[in-house]
Amino acid sequence: MANSIIDSENKLFLHTYNRLPIEISHGSGVHLFDTEGNRYLDFFSGLAVNALGYAHPGIVQAVCSQMQKFAHLSNNYITGIQIEFTALLLKYSGMSKAFLTNSGTESVEGTIKLIRKHYGPDKKILSLTGSFHGRTYGAVTLTGKEKYTKGFEPLLPGIDHIIFNDAEDLQKKVGKDTAAVFIEFIQGEGGINVVSEEFARTLSNLRNEFGFAIVSDEIQTGVGRTGRPFACNLYNIDPDVIVAAKAIGGGLPLGAILVSQKFENVFTPGIHGTTFGGSPVCCAAGKVVLREVFENGLMEKVDDLGGYLTEQLEELKHMFPQDIKEIRGKGFMQGIEMNYPCSEIVSLMRQRKVLTNCTNNTVLRLLPPLITTKNDIDFFLFNFHEVLKTK
Repeated sequence: MANSIIDSENKLFLHTYNRLPIEISHGSGVHLFDTEGNRYLDFFSGLAVNALGYAHPGIVQAVCSQMQKFAHLSNNYITGIQIEFTALLLKYSGMSKAFLTNSGTESVEGTIKLIRKHYGPDKKILSLTGSFHGRTYGAVTLTGKEKYTKGFEPLLPGIDHIIFNDAEDLQKKVGKDTAAVFIEFIQGEGGINVVSEEFARTLSNLRNEFGFAIVSDEIQTGVGRTGRPFACNLYNIDPDVIVAAKAIGGGLPLGAILVSQKFENVFTPGIHGTTFGGSPVCCAAGKVVLREVFENGLMEKVDDLGGYLTEQLEELKHMFPQDIKEIRGKGFMQGIEMNYPCSEIVSLMRQRKVLTNCTNNTVLRLLPPLITTKNDIDFFLFNFHEVLKTK
C-alpha cells in the first residue's frame, strides 16, 4: 500500500481499525485484486457479507435496474421489491413477519425494544458469554465482553449473561423473571464456538416452562452459511425471533427482524421505524442472494464442501498437533483454534495471496463466499499446509 494512502487514512479517519497493508482495486468472484496487480483468494468475504463473492452479475444487473427506477423511497410507501425480497426471506426462515433494517446491530436494538414492549420493564434479557451482538449500546451490553464495553459504562440495565454451553448455569439464571435469551448457535466473533445439543435442548425445555423468547442471532450464520438456512436449523428449535443481516443484502447494508406469530402485533404504527432500512436497491440485491442460495442449489453445495473442508482441516490437525488445537464450525463457517496467537498465520497467508481473519486471538476464522469451489478450498489448504511447515 502506498505511503500516501496510509498517511491519508491516518489524517481522515478515527483510528478504530487495524487496516490491512494492501489497497484493493476491485473484486471478481472469490478473488480480490490490489492496485499492484496481486490477486488474493478471499476466505473472509467482508466478514461473511459477500455470499456471492464480488461483482456477481445477477446482483450488478438487479442493482443497476433498481437504481434506474429509484434508489430510495420513504417507508411510507409500499415497494414491490421490498415485498418480493421479504416474502422470500420469510418463506425460507419459516417466520411470520419482518421489519427491515440497515444492519445487524440495528436489528438487535429493535429486537430489544420488541422484547421490552412485550414483556415489560421488569423482566431480564439474557445472552451468552463469548457472544457478539453489535456495537451500539443495547447490542454491546448483550455482548458483555470487557474488550467492547470498557470505558462505555454504564451499560443498559436488566441484561445478564449465561456461561456459554453451561446448562447448569442456564437453569440457574432463567425463570419467571426472564423475558428473552439471545443466542448465536455458532458464535462468530467469539471464536466459532458451537452450542452443544444439551444446552440447546435445555434452553428449549426452559422456554416451554417459563414462556420467555428465544432470539436467534443469525447475523453471521444466516442464509446458508452453515449449510442450513439458519444455524438454529441445526437444532430442533423454532426461535421466536431471528435477527439477520450481513449476507442478506448481497454486499449492501440490509438487516431484518423476523418474528413468529406471537410477536406479530407488538409493534404498532409509530412505535418503531427507520429511514433507510429496507432500501429498494439493497432488497434488489438481496433477492438475488436468496434465490441463488435457496433455489439454485448453493446451500446444498456449501453443506457438501463444508464437510470436505472440515475433513481436510482435521487431517492437518493430525499432522500439526503442535500448531492446531481444535477445528470447529459448520459449512463455510469454520474456526481453526491454534495453540498460539494466529495473527502471524494471517500475515503469512496474505503473503501467499490468501486472505483470512484472526478472531478471539487464537482462532483462524474462515468465512469464504458461498460460491467457493473445491479448487478454491484446495488452494487454501495447500497454502495453509505450507505455512504450518514453516512454523
